[in-house]
Amino acid sequence: MKLKLETPWQEVKEKMKENNINLTDEDLIYEPGHEDALLERLAKKMSRTKEQVRILIESISSNTGLAG
Repeated sequence: MKLKLETPWQEVKEKMKENNINLTDEDLIYEPGHEDALLERLAKKMSRTKEQVRILIESISSNTGLAG
């Protein structure tokens, strides 16, 4: 599963932490090509599916404001 980011990951990461104070830098480690590991980790932490997490990340990246 590939992430389509329109803004740098660092910006998305900070917005993710603002939206969910339980997320840590360790939870949000992103390495291109290892999207599944990130999505799996966040899905477990946030009690969501990987698809829901992907949609949230891409939404934040495109600044559509989907939060929570």
